[in-house]
Amino acid sequence: MASHEKFHFQSIEEVKEKVAELGANIHLSEDLSPLSHPVKVGRKTSPNAIAVLPMEGCDSEPDGSPSELVERRYTRFAAGGAGLLWWEACAVVREGRANPLQMMLTKENVGKFAELLKKTNAAAAAANGADHRPLNIIQLTHSGRYSRPEGHKGAPLVPQHDPLLDPRVGLAPDAPVVTDEYLDALTEKYVQSALLAKEAGFDGADIKSCHRYLLSELLASHTREGKYGGSFENRTRFLRQTIRAVRKAVGDDFIIACRFNVFDAHPYPYGFGVDQNDAWKFDPTEPMLLVKMLVEEGVDLLSNSAGNPYYIYPQVTRPFDQSSMGIPVPDEHPLESVSRLFDFTRRIQQAAGDVPVVGNGYTWLRQYAPYAGAANIADHSCSFMGLGRSSFAYPEAPRDILTKGEMDPKQCCITCSKCTQIMRDHGRTGCVIKDSKLYAPLYREAREEAQQREHSFQ
Repeated sequence: MASHEKFHFQSIEEVKEKVAELGANIHLSEDLSPLSHPVKVGRKTSPNAIAVLPMEGCDSEPDGSPSELVERRYTRFAAGGAGLLWWEACAVVREGRANPLQMMLTKENVGKFAELLKKTNAAAAAANGADHRPLNIIQLTHSGRYSRPEGHKGAPLVPQHDPLLDPRVGLAPDAPVVTDEYLDALTEKYVQSALLAKEAGFDGADIKSCHRYLLSELLASHTREGKYGGSFENRTRFLRQTIRAVRKAVGDDFIIACRFNVFDAHPYPYGFGVDQNDAWKFDPTEPMLLVKMLVEEGVDLLSNSAGNPYYIYPQVTRPFDQSSMGIPVPDEHPLESVSRLFDFTRRIQQAAGDVPVVGNGYTWLRQYAPYAGAANIADHSCSFMGLGRSSFAYPEAPRDILTKGEMDPKQCCITCSKCTQIMRDHGRTGCVIKDSKLYAPLYREAREEAQQREHSFQ
């Protein structure tokens, strides 16, 4: 491992030199044509190989329907030219919302989502040509340990206790865990949400299983008793039965996706994909079994992630120059963090065969991200280059890549983590630097309110 440092590269040659110095497994190609190729996803096709990854704004209406800020975000993403829009976390039950303004599809508001999808697709066509129609995938979620459906106090729902994470959410060691009966009934909630998504006009739904939310934590529930814990078969039972139930309900023309954690970077027996003796050592055994299981269950689209954004090692999920407040500087170079994520995607795509995999970890590379994305697609290390935080800062990046052959360095995300800080402060989030007129005041507002709450608790 090398020391952490901020992005400072002035040329692709400098990036290549640093990659070589670190021995990182990162390839760069100046032939960007792979990014323009259509990608078959299930029975549908994305017009290109660039995806917007799910980035939550925490800014829907209280009933879960799209607000003006949500409409602004997705019409900008669509106009930006990406072929795949992976919409943000949408709660399947009220008690599973990560915040009081988390997106949520209901029978009462499905029409509002349908209206927004029409506007989104129209924005894509207007900016990129009449034949440009992105695929729209909505991410269905239950926030589990990180549920906060009302106010500023969490209301965690966990499948197992965790001595490291429980104190951070105020969970007592003897607090009840969710029952098998609760999980049995929850599958139908995913089915109902998927049917509403199809009615609204989405092309597919993601059964979200990453970042230590409920389904992600179920994958690591080694200490849980009963049919949803212990063995690998039991820990994957909920995901398998839910995929099957959703498929039966929505039919074969609707995409079923899964964005899941490959590596939790969290000690066994509370982490998934980790060596039993070293939480920082990846054990691919179960993650690869999971990929093959998902393919056998007929999942059409995969995306891997890692880590826990709520804990103290966010670089495992999203390499950064500067992290949010209270997070230590990691003892590795961001390019090593990027390389780890690329390696996970490479393994997942190899195991998934023809099922497309959306890669992540590109944003820290700034204007050199397309060179890495093109190289990874060309050597079959992934099928899509996914852009997360970058899309908050620079929604036009896909169009610039495809039409100009480059990204504008002045518009790139600088990985300052202020968008994350707003979320931690319970505010509405976006890019504070590149979209400052709107989000700088929201950042200050959320910071001040968080500080007031901190003082009131002291």
